[in-house]
Order: sequence, then C-alpha cells, then structure tokens
Amino acid sequence: MVRGVAESLARAGLRLLLPACLLGVALYLMVIDLLHMPNGRLRGQTWAGVDFHTYLAAAVTGLQHGWFEIYDQTLVRSTQSELVPNQFTQPFLSPPVDSWLAAPLAALPYGIAFAVWASVLLLALVMALGWSSSYRGPARVAAVAVAITPWWVLLAIYVGQVVPLVAAALLVAWRLVRQDREIAAGLVLSVIVLKPNTAVLVPFVLLAAGRWRTFVACAAASGVIAGMSVLAVGVEGVHDYLGSLGHLPGGATALTLGGAFGLSGSAAMVVRAGIVLAALVAGFTQRGRPGMAMAIGAIASLLTAPYLHNSDLCVLVAAGWIVWHEAPVWRAALVAMLLAASPYLLVRNLGTPLTGWVHIEAAFLAGLVVTALLTRQVEGRAIDTAALTGRAEFVRHVTA
Repeated sequence: MVRGVAESLARAGLRLLLPACLLGVALYLMVIDLLHMPNGRLRGQTWAGVDFHTYLAAAVTGLQHGWFEIYDQTLVRSTQSELVPNQFTQPFLSPPVDSWLAAPLAALPYGIAFAVWASVLLLALVMALGWSSSYRGPARVAAVAVAITPWWVLLAIYVGQVVPLVAAALLVAWRLVRQDREIAAGLVLSVIVLKPNTAVLVPFVLLAAGRWRTFVACAAASGVIAGMSVLAVGVEGVHDYLGSLGHLPGGATALTLGGAFGLSGSAAMVVRAGIVLAALVAGFTQRGRPGMAMAIGAIASLLTAPYLHNSDLCVLVAAGWIVWHEAPVWRAALVAMLLAASPYLLVRNLGTPLTGWVHIEAAFLAGLVVTALLTRQVEGRAIDTAALTGRAEFVRHVTA
C-alpha cells in the first residue's frame, strides 16, 4: 500500500514537472521583460502609461468641455499637461469609445487610475487565454504564463494600450463560436472598434467561413457604437478626427507593408487587396474550423493596416494561441516566434526588428492560407465543455 502511494505521488510529480518548469521559465522571462525593456523601463521614464494618459485626457476633455471637443488636439494636449506635467504628450487618434472607457477613472488620482486600467488590461488577456484554452489545471496556468511573455504584451500593459482588450475579445469570441453561440461571439467581437486597424478583417473572414450570425451581430453592435460616436462628437468632431489621421506620429508605419517592403500608392493597394482576397478564400475553406478563419483574419488585418504600433502585435498572441490549439503542425514555428519575441534578445540587439515582424506575419499568413487550402474542413469537432476543470494534461487535450 505504501509503495502504491509512493508510485502515485511520483507519477503526480512527473505530471507537474513540465508545467512547473514552463511556469518558472515564463516568470524568469517576465522579470527580464520588466527590468531590461528599452527606453529605461522601470527607471523613472515618463512614457509609462502614455497611451492611457492620452485616453484619460480625452475623457476629461469630454467631461469638462463636451465630447465634441475630444479631437481638439490643442485642448487635449493642455489637459494632458495638467494630468501629468512631466509626461510627454501625443494626439488623441483613437475612436471616442476609448475615451469613454477611461471616463469612469477620471475622478481617481492619476496613479491609481492607471494602476486600475493596467490591471484590467492584463487580467482581461490572461482570463481570455485561460478560458479559451482546452488545457487544464497547472498546464493551463503554465501555458498562459508563457503566452504573455513576448515583449509587446507587457509593453502594451505598461503604456496602457487598449489592444490587449482586442486580443482578449478575439479569444473569447473564438470559444463562443466553437460552442455555436454565434450571436454572443459577434457581440464580443464588436470590441474590435476600440482599435479597428488591428483586427477589422476577422468578422469578414468569419462571414466567408459561414458564420453569418456572428458577422451580423458584430456589424450591428459596431454600427450602434459608431452611431453613438457620431452623435457624441458631431460632424465637426468626425471631420477633426479624420483630419488628425493624416498626421500620424513617427514610427507608425514601421509595422506596415510600406515600412517593411517600401510599398506605397497603387502597389500597396493591390497587395492589400490580394491579402484580403486570400484571407477570404482561406476562410471559406475553414467553415468547420472557425478558429483558423479568425487567426487568418487577424494576421491579414495586421498586414493590411495603414499604421500600427509595436504594442499592436498583441493580436499575434491571440492568433498564435488559436493556431496552437487548432493546427498542431504549426507548434514548432510558434515556439520559434515566441523565442524571437524575447525581451532579452531585444535589449541585446539580437531581436527581430519591427520590419522583420512584418516579414514573419507575411510568411505566417501564407503558410496558414496554404494549410487551410490543404486541410479544408466543412464540419468541426465539439469542444471540451469541461475545459475549466480537471487535471493538467499536456499531451491529451481537445482540439476545437
């Protein structure tokens, strides 16, 4: 009996060894990320929370002067200086809904408001990763910890960028659509309006994959938000917003086709059209595997975006997470991408430059399109409805 208990404990220890090792590596990488991020991370630099600072300044401007003034960049800049005098300012180029999200925090001291905001961003992404996965127990904890180690994830949290919410929405919608809760999935996907350029093609590729209810729900919810935005800022505010987009901050094109391949004008438009067409065709072949359609749509969105910032690569985490679960053949490549995103390599000048990530995205998308064409699925498998319970298993888990 004693021997049986000892053997059971030994087997349990072996099952927990790999998750424990992965979790330890993840924590180590995150510590490196915090201590060695370029530009003096955690060394008193004033760019911490810079994006939240902008959202909050727009919110305060709207609350004090009316929402039609949130694209008056002079007024927003003045509010930014009042909120945090020693932080540099930047124009507010986001949809009105981003400032609405920050508005409830306007009454709090700035430091507390940013802490709450950053915590919500990280918690949303972590919970979405965990809830959408079919790993269980400690295995799920370790997998989620590893998934958030790329430098751009904690950078997005550090500057207060909304894109982790978009990535989280993709993951939650993925699980919902696997459960045939298509309308709920569409409503969740409307979170894309927070930063449309990062994932705008996902609903359209899902439509090509036959998930028209999801598309209609997303379009309806997004339309309501857009209508409310126009009513709030008025025609003049819309004009100011569109005018501001013509003066993008420096570096906004490094992650685009123009920055990586030097494409512009008609050539860029033709390439973008080709990417969209390829994504839609690939989505059509994945009518039984909507997750692959979503991943393809997300990467195609990044490649066709007219401007992006480095934190927008958080969408790659969602796409990679989905592909990891649905297409095991890609796991070795995903591990290589994860290692390439190590903050340690970045600070040692060994990391992949921003333009290099566009090349990686293009190769990834091309591979996924080919995979989709070769593995056409018209019927999906049932997901593991007990994914939130049970013991950790790395080898045996359900693929959606």
